[in-house]
Amino acid sequence: MPRTSLAPKFRIKRAYEAPSPRDGTRILVDRLWPRGVKKTDAAISRWMKEIAPSNELRKWFGHDPARWEEFRRRYEAELEEKRELLGELRALAKKGPVTLVYSARDEAHNQAVVLLEMLRH
Repeated sequence: MPRTSLAPKFRIKRAYEAPSPRDGTRILVDRLWPRGVKKTDAAISRWMKEIAPSNELRKWFGHDPARWEEFRRRYEAELEEKRELLGELRALAKKGPVTLVYSARDEAHNQAVVLLEMLRH
């Protein structure tokens, strides 16, 4: 009997890393398009600006690790209001792998990390 996983298949990847067939559906989860990345090279299936942190939250955070815990709390609260979008991502993952693409330099402190955790719970 083939072994299948019922858990959605999500992963995160920087926009500056080369796309891979293993990425499956690539969803850009930034409010702004990544600097220096050509749309033709990005292999983005969908740009979900609306699931990214609000402009106010994004600017306040400024990718400052000292603000990480508060950013996480505030972004999770914003995501609670975007259940429909989270549902769309979960539905996509039932069809195959989904890679959440982000542009932040800090791979541990960015919105894709928070979004990935929310989607896995």
